[in-house]
Amino acid sequence: MAGFNPADFTVAKAKPLPVVLLLDVSTSMRGTPITELNNAVEKMIAEFADNQTNEIEILLSVITFGAEVKLHLPYTVSNQVEWSSLEVSGMTPMGTAFAMTKAMIEDKNVTPSRAYRPTLVLVSDGAPTDDWQEHLASLVNEGRSQKCDRLAMAIGTGADNQVLNKFIEGTDHTVFQAVDASKIKDFFQFVTMSVTSRTVSQNPNVVQPDSSIEQSIDRSVTTFDDTEEEDSIF
Repeated sequence: MAGFNPADFTVAKAKPLPVVLLLDVSTSMRGTPITELNNAVEKMIAEFADNQTNEIEILLSVITFGAEVKLHLPYTVSNQVEWSSLEVSGMTPMGTAFAMTKAMIEDKNVTPSRAYRPTLVLVSDGAPTDDWQEHLASLVNEGRSQKCDRLAMAIGTGADNQVLNKFIEGTDHTVFQAVDASKIKDFFQFVTMSVTSRTVSQNPNVVQPDSSIEQSIDRSVTTFDDTEEEDSIF
């Protein structure tokens, strides 16, 4: 009979749930839109951190596209993220951002095979200023990346809905329309709820329908309002 070995008593490592944000930081996002976007992402990060479990860790990565396409935040466990605010510059090289995202998802040293189904989130207020068709087609139709859940938000009336609709093709989502910057926070609340609901699901690879997420948000708002009303009695 083998003797006592402390190495035999290990705790299972948390399984990653990757979330990749593809964020438009072109000059058209200056002012209120970029401020609202920064605020919404910071709030989402805080919510992700609060929903870490021993079994699942939410990994967040951020790719920005403006004057350059940049890995603004490599995969980082959500409760360890130190957020660096986004700044605007340049045009909208969305195609290159698609290519970078594709490379991240396909590389098993970056996005490990043991990870749960990643969520990709695209936010833009404009149209691509580089070649995007081939890169987007590869992202949504080929390899591991085609299995990702994908959500998209159009900010204002100048966003290219054709591209955004192609980005979410094959999912059950619709493009979120933020007619003004104040709606950015609503979209990120939806993204937050969609991801965090998976951390308590029996199968974290399954994404809840949009209608279920919207109902959950409505219930949480109603509960908050009721609590406020009761507190005000005193």
